[in-house]
Amino acid sequence: MALIVQKYGGSSVADAEKIRNVARRIGRGRASGNDMVVVVSAMGHTTDELLALAQQMTSQPDEREMDVLLSTGEIVSSTLMAMALKSDGYPAVSLTGMQAGILTDSRHSKARIKSVDPQRIRGELEKGNVVIVAGFQGVTDGMDTTTLGRGGSDTTAVALAASLGAAVCEIYSDVEGVLSADPRIVPDAVKLSKIGYEEMLELATYGAKVMAPRAVELGQVYDMPILVASSRSDAPGTLICREDLMEIRNRVSGIAQDTNVAKITVAGVSDHPGTAQSIFVPLAEANVSVDTIVQNAGSDGVTDLTFTVVRSDLAKALSIVKGVSQELGTDRVVSDETLAKVSIVGTGMQNSPGYAAKMFQTLYKEDINIQLITTSEIRITCIISEARAEDAVRALHRAFEVEFRQSVQD
Repeated sequence: MALIVQKYGGSSVADAEKIRNVARRIGRGRASGNDMVVVVSAMGHTTDELLALAQQMTSQPDEREMDVLLSTGEIVSSTLMAMALKSDGYPAVSLTGMQAGILTDSRHSKARIKSVDPQRIRGELEKGNVVIVAGFQGVTDGMDTTTLGRGGSDTTAVALAASLGAAVCEIYSDVEGVLSADPRIVPDAVKLSKIGYEEMLELATYGAKVMAPRAVELGQVYDMPILVASSRSDAPGTLICREDLMEIRNRVSGIAQDTNVAKITVAGVSDHPGTAQSIFVPLAEANVSVDTIVQNAGSDGVTDLTFTVVRSDLAKALSIVKGVSQELGTDRVVSDETLAKVSIVGTGMQNSPGYAAKMFQTLYKEDINIQLITTSEIRITCIISEARAEDAVRALHRAFEVEFRQSVQD
């Protein structure tokens, strides 16, 4: 008998019929003699609908109350799934994040898991129950409900798999695995049979929606293999796991795009020690994450500082930066939220010449202007106009298509 931890996304449980279909799939696993722990997301667009309701009450909803409200979406899914399983003859119980033992810090809407106490889950498994856990949520030491941010149900599933000692964490959605690009933009995108944690983390961080970055990071920390597959078929998925780096592959594994980008430029600030910290420390204290940072070479004692944030944080970031900029002796703060990131990701690119040149040449041939560039050991990212993002993805996929095909053959 094996312990199986699965997660089903919102599209997989979007209505009653889809919940019944997933319940039958879970039932087959239980009938095979496996212990089943299943994490579910909110149904379809439930979270968006709850957000819209909150906005009807107030333009600035209280963060604590928002977490309580949004957590109900996953609770609805978990209880309906338990009901469907019971109607099919399988004992089941639904648990909230708190009941499942998920303890978090107190950062509402972006909480981090501090620990997982799986005692209740183990007890329910010993009773013969299929355990259905509401994803995306946990509880603080003070017993306040928290939510884990975008993709939080993925994080819930990986955390539970690690704490319960499962062999693998299975993530099911409406896609058959990790593809070389978004199939809505590139219809002939290639499905990868396997990808390393580092590559998947870069793809997820820079726009690939198939997995939440924090879930991949957690899988890497605990060496928990993650299978990404479709809930609509039995087709083989993509295994995210630790890769053997005895021989660097020197190939591009995928292309990611992200339109949730806003740029802020602070112009004409003094070019001396302490300027950067005076801007970025207040942003960090306000829980605003900063991504790409570029500081121009100073001239005549002044410089320009540019960085990117997610669009939902733009208003907060601008308020902070405008206040700081006056202290720095400038009021020239400008922003742009019509941007996108496009990235190529692949292990070994840094040690192999030609990847950056090929990327830049491809964008040049498409007449796509690059505003900012940032890199890591396995990623090259360009900030471009949002209006050209899909054109860029298609062009880059054509340019690197041979390497995608080789990756699948491996």
